[in-house]
Amino acid sequence: MKNMNKRETHSYVLPEYTTIEMAVSGDVDAINAVLRCYGRYIAALSTRTLYDECGTPHLCLDEEKKHRLETKLITKILSFKFLPEFGT
Repeated sequence: MKNMNKRETHSYVLPEYTTIEMAVSGDVDAINAVLRCYGRYIAALSTRTLYDECGTPHLCLDEEKKHRLETKLITKILSFKFLPEFGT
């Protein structure tokens, strides 16, 4: 039987180095791949608790905040500079 008190660990797949290189060079598909990798994290950061007239809490996704975070990520991807390789 599974212990319900333990937190389940989730594995997150990070984008591959080549995907990041392509995204930095402006490849739209690669940028979308990076956004998909961080989509759940962005959604978690964009979630707010709203209360109805009875005081019952409801979790809601703030679409505006989600779009702002995605825009910031895209801006950082496109302005990213790779360090020169060491030992070459």
